[in-house]
Amino acid sequence: MGESKKKIVIVGGGIAGLSAGIYGKLAGYDVDIYEKNPIAGGQCMGWNRKDCHIDNCIHWLTGTKKGTDLYKVWETVGALDKNTEFADCDSFYTSVKGDSQVTLWKDLERTRAELLELSPEDEKEIEKFVKHVKYAAECEIPAEKPMDAMGIADYIHMGALMADMPKVMKEYGSIDLNEMSGRFKHPVLKALFTDYLPKEYVASSFLVSYASITSGNGEIPKGGSLAMANRMVKRFQQLGGNLYCNAPVLRILIKNRKAIGIEKSDKKTVLADYVISSVDTMEMFGNLIGKKYMDAKWRSCYEDKEKYPLFSAVQAAFAVDQEAYEGKGTIFFDCPPFEIGGKKVERISVKSYEYELGFAPAGKMVLQVNVPQFDKEYIYWKGLKKEEYENRKKEVVNAIEERLLMQFPRLQGCLEFLDCWTPITYERYCNAYHGAYMGFITRKGVKSFRVKGIIKGVKNLYIASQWIMAPGGLPVAVTSGKFAVWRIVRKDKRSRYSGYRGLFRH
Repeated sequence: MGESKKKIVIVGGGIAGLSAGIYGKLAGYDVDIYEKNPIAGGQCMGWNRKDCHIDNCIHWLTGTKKGTDLYKVWETVGALDKNTEFADCDSFYTSVKGDSQVTLWKDLERTRAELLELSPEDEKEIEKFVKHVKYAAECEIPAEKPMDAMGIADYIHMGALMADMPKVMKEYGSIDLNEMSGRFKHPVLKALFTDYLPKEYVASSFLVSYASITSGNGEIPKGGSLAMANRMVKRFQQLGGNLYCNAPVLRILIKNRKAIGIEKSDKKTVLADYVISSVDTMEMFGNLIGKKYMDAKWRSCYEDKEKYPLFSAVQAAFAVDQEAYEGKGTIFFDCPPFEIGGKKVERISVKSYEYELGFAPAGKMVLQVNVPQFDKEYIYWKGLKKEEYENRKKEVVNAIEERLLMQFPRLQGCLEFLDCWTPITYERYCNAYHGAYMGFITRKGVKSFRVKGIIKGVKNLYIASQWIMAPGGLPVAVTSGKFAVWRIVRKDKRSRYSGYRGLFRH
């Protein structure tokens, strides 16, 4: 016996929204996605300047290892398939300090040998680090069903798969990266462990990130962020989903404590059986539904910036002559002090896209510089008037150019500015709270943020967003889309029909 089709309306066409749309179509629903920007993808985005392509998002993609649950999700949504090519990158990043440099290689044994050769006096901590990276390779984000829906059997299964992760948490789960850095004696090793992620991050998070690289579960899909988002758009539309771009949503309609649809910016309404909010959650609470629906947990995390800090960045992109650039991959280095967003900066990073030759004309490649910014810096940028903002960006670009040329003198005359963007850019384009492009930082001694993805007191409204679980990012976004539909399917009791078997575990 067939079922009448119900309708899901999704607000926001980022990775979470596209994932929810695809799983919604696969589960037999009519699905509309409304995206405020001209194209879908959200923060998984890239754009063109001066015949070059700038990639905003993917530094590595967790879940690229075939056979893992997360890979199956990426495969289902069309982001990855058997024909997907990955960049030929052999390292995570390189840290330079004075006359010394060290690289975290994809080959963990190569890393071990290089670190030991550089600093024999740090042998004990180096061996400990390498051993625990091997343990951390077992860590997988739950991708079959939400953690709050897991039973004893699920936890036993997950525990068996990640039997060594408790060792990682015991050694590195109660210290932050600043403390981990302090365990080492060599200056470049001290820098190495506070370069890539904010030093406030709990150290275990860093080991899991690096383990993704060494285990082959953190590759970079060729073509970049926009290409991956476009593959998901294609998958959604091939399934019959409706994507409406340039279609901002004013509010989610709630009647008798039940979501019944949306009101668009043109004041027209769209009714639905279910609504999924896949925008920034502060945008959802602040504008789409109102802060009266924000419970104490959400409120306390947003208000306590010491326990739950956020970070963004000022970034600048350049085109360079390939032959003139001596670096490779991502490199961190010291530089003469300068100010960005009211913050003194003495160390920056540059990432080269030599593996994406299509991002620049023949003989050229793209370089991108990233300088982390936090709440205080966001407030600085937000307080500038338009002319001041543009002038300050120009000053920052000039300062960055000078420091790139100091570090890489052969770039003189071969460096062409492409674009600069700040936390305000993320806020304007993605409604990102304080310009943050990931969720709350997980600090030592603070419970990692996680919520169910529902709004208490409002029926038929679900959240698909990187914000529902720290630290956010693409894996959380794509699984949150799946889990939002999982909850809808369970509510409708559709899992008893054969057409939905294999999509979800119940």
